[in-house]
Amino acid sequence: MSPAHRPVRFGVVVFPGSNCDTDAHHAIGTFPGAGAQFLWHKDTDLAGVDAVILPGGFSYGDYLRCGAIARFSPIMQAVRDFAADGGLVIGICNGFQTLVESGLLPGGLLRNMGLKFVCRYVNLRVENADTPFTSTCDEGDLLRIIVKHNEGNYAVDAETLARMNANGQIVLRYADASGALTDEANPNGAVENIAGICNDTFNVFGMMPHPENSVEAAMAGGADGRRIFQSMIDTVLQRAEVAS
Repeated sequence: MSPAHRPVRFGVVVFPGSNCDTDAHHAIGTFPGAGAQFLWHKDTDLAGVDAVILPGGFSYGDYLRCGAIARFSPIMQAVRDFAADGGLVIGICNGFQTLVESGLLPGGLLRNMGLKFVCRYVNLRVENADTPFTSTCDEGDLLRIIVKHNEGNYAVDAETLARMNANGQIVLRYADASGALTDEANPNGAVENIAGICNDTFNVFGMMPHPENSVEAAMAGGADGRRIFQSMIDTVLQRAEVAS
């Protein structure tokens, strides 16, 4: 089988307290030519997967800080090594929190500014379409995807933020239906309405909204989350074609 036509294999890491792992597994299964397998937090290798998903939930009960204990799971060393080799890693909600706690992404995630859990659909403006996670989008596109979190308030020091802006690492921002970046469109108080970021090599991505819950047209909010996963699938296949 040609490398570009083999199934793309996603690994979904399962921590104690994960509650969106099955959603992520199901979401990947809706893409022809892609499949997912669960990776237990005590595993020490990634079983040869092409991309890794750190899902949402409450890993280890969110004790200490969200993601603070998950970063020490045995599997996270394998995730770090995978990322260092250029492998695609996406952290969603609690997965995003785990990535920042692990040092794979800059900044931190604080309590929502309103000090309340937020669950609603938001509009995300694509700031950088030239990433492995947004390549099916155009800059300025609006994606409608659900958020459900209590600690989604992204914060980072001014110097790092300036560098991230200059590098194009700010990938998604909360926006209103017209694409404007307003305080009302920001569900958690994140600096500069930031909803999703990449590392400086653009192979590790964290986002607070849940694309895995927005992959089927029958859902009231639509299927815009498909564009995130399809971008990853396309990237894996393109890399396989080049490597062959």
